[in-house]
Amino acid sequence: MISTNQFRNGNHIDVDGTVFKIVEFQHVKPGKGGAFVRTKLRRASDGAVIDRTFRAGEKFRPVRTELRRMQYLYQDGDHAHFMDAESYEQLTIPVSTLSEPLRWMRESDEVDVLYIDDQPADVQLPSAIDLAVAETDPGLRGDTASGGGTKPAVLETGARILVPLFVDVGDRVRVDTRSGEYVSRA
Repeated sequence: MISTNQFRNGNHIDVDGTVFKIVEFQHVKPGKGGAFVRTKLRRASDGAVIDRTFRAGEKFRPVRTELRRMQYLYQDGDHAHFMDAESYEQLTIPVSTLSEPLRWMRESDEVDVLYIDDQPADVQLPSAIDLAVAETDPGLRGDTASGGGTKPAVLETGARILVPLFVDVGDRVRVDTRSGEYVSRA
């Protein structure tokens, strides 16, 4: 069993038969009454985020998780297709559970697929990824790194982000996969 004082961001717990990933947690000790833990949890089945409060010391069943290296093949409507790099087995994961990571994945990329209790559930991406700019407005004379301002851009994966004015089509940019923000040129 896992107690509330063993919570860590990214851990998975079973709450009333539903698997959740701990996004954030905060231990609170009010002046009056017992301590409690405020959490933000992401449901593994559909990605919905909920806020939940637990009493301090409450216990939960830990969930067995495993990362497997796989190659992202393609997406067809409702499913994303992956292939195990070692056994060449293919598996599909519903797009509804992967909507955020799919924004940053190109076909044939190697990714880590998270298995929860031996079921594929999520994709783990690095915190920053380098992608090419597929379309954006042309840069104007005087648009330098020191000049302020941003403009919309579409990346090679189809994701839309804001980039500085000096970035042109074909440039490779580094993007933070957690926030979806431009970090730097790659």
